[in-house]
This record gives sequence, structure tokens and C-alpha cells, in this order.
Amino acid sequence: MGTIVGAGLLSHAPVIMFPEAQRVEANGGRDFTLATGLTRLRHEVVDTTDHDAVLVLDTHWATTTETVITAHADRSGCFTSDEMPSEVSQIPYAVSGDPELAHTVAAVAERDSLWLTANDDPHLAIHYATLNLWSYLGRPDVPWLSMSVCQTATTEDFLRLGTAVAEAVSGLDRRVLVLASGGLSHRFWPLSQVRDRMAGDPANIVSSEARAADERRIAWLEAGRHDQVISTMLEYRRHAPEGNFGHYLILAGALGSHLCTTPARRYGDYESAIGTGQVHLWFERPAEG
Repeated sequence: MGTIVGAGLLSHAPVIMFPEAQRVEANGGRDFTLATGLTRLRHEVVDTTDHDAVLVLDTHWATTTETVITAHADRSGCFTSDEMPSEVSQIPYAVSGDPELAHTVAAVAERDSLWLTANDDPHLAIHYATLNLWSYLGRPDVPWLSMSVCQTATTEDFLRLGTAVAEAVSGLDRRVLVLASGGLSHRFWPLSQVRDRMAGDPANIVSSEARAADERRIAWLEAGRHDQVISTMLEYRRHAPEGNFGHYLILAGALGSHLCTTPARRYGDYESAIGTGQVHLWFERPAEG
């Protein structure tokens, strides 16, 4: 019987891919904890948790008429971001996959009348919301799969997808980490101000209201109050959370939806990325007896 052995709501902010000297310069003399927090997470959690697959809920992969999960045996190439080609460029990658897990998720979703398909098209694009985290947390012997965040899905759709993921994992001999790759509030400063707002200080969040909304949800998650986050999604969407917060909601569905009381452990500070709210939160799963 398989299980989800850990889950994270993790930032993939492009700044984590900058050379350290460039990060320190942009952040006024010290590194972003968005970068150092992932390094800590690698050493303290990923390298010490027995797992044989990673599923990334990728907010940069915005599908429209269905959710898609990658079913490739492997994916390799060299990645340059079309969004930020000057900053995120020519990243080599070689990522193995888990077709059986992907097709099992798709089968459970089909049974439950969810619009989710497994896809192994060799030309299917890969996104930096997956690759940035893989660069910090990936291991050559562990398959990584990506799942899209459907931009037409509702809160209930996302939660049901997470439930399907958990059921699929439980039916296989897999120990899986689920990574919800995306930010919190997600509005940027205008182009004329962006370069003056590069530092991670939360004072650079685009509005005090967005900052307060983010910090409220971080506190709820640290207290294990997933029910509060889920029940206030209509209010939170006024602050444009990345991917409609679908990455978190799928993760929450996989952990039990409203009934989940697993508290978050924070890796690093709550920081700004040119106006958007970013944080790394990790949810430990209890050991099975």
C-alpha cells in the first residue's frame, strides 16, 4: 500500500536560480531565504525521507479544459524560460518519470468523472515551476512527475483532484512527496518600479492588504487549520493567489481536505518576489504504524 510521506507548499520564484552573489546584491546584502530554505529542506527533509516518486503541482502549467499529469518514462533537454530568458536560461535537465503512477491517477480521476488525462507527448513543454524545485531537491534515482493547474477549475474541483491523487498513490507500492509549486498573493509591481523592488523584504509586497492576507494563511497553516484556508478561498482570491491557489488546494485534498490538521513547518521567511508573496511550508505526514 502506497502513501504520501510528505508535502510542501513551495516557492519557485526565479530569484532562487540566480547565482548567490546576484541574489545577495538584489536583496541588499544577504541571501534570500527562498534559496537557503530550499537548501535546508533538501538536507533536513528530502534526503532523510524515504520516497520513490515526487509529484509537482505546477502553477506555471496552466491548462484550460482538463488537468494533465506527465506520463513520460524520462524527460531531458536544456531549458530557457520564455518569461525570463535573461535570468533563467540554458538549464540542463534529465528527469525520470513514473508512467504507472501517472496512469493510475488518470484512471481514478476518470472513474470519478474528473477531467484529468495522462500525457507522454515528447514535445510537451516543461516549466520552471517544476525545474527550479528539481534543481534544488531532485535526485537522479527518484522519478518526478508534473501535474497542471487547470485555470477553469473550482475550489471543489481542486480538492477532488487531490483526493484522487491520494487514492491512486494508496493503491500502488509508492512513497510519494507532493510539492505544490507556487506563490501566495501574486500581483507584480509595474515595470517602471520592478527593479527598485527586488529585495525580499515583505515591505515590497504589492499591497498591505495582500501581505496581511498571506500572513493570515501562513499562520493558519502553521496551526494546521487547513479548513480555514479552504473556507475563505473566495475572500483570498481578491489578492490573486498564484494559480487560483489550485496548487495548495490539490495538496490539501491529497492530505484530507477540510479534515486535514497537519501543521506546517516553515523553511525560511515570508518574502517578496517583485511584489508577490512567497514562502516555503512543509507538512510532515505521521509515520504509519
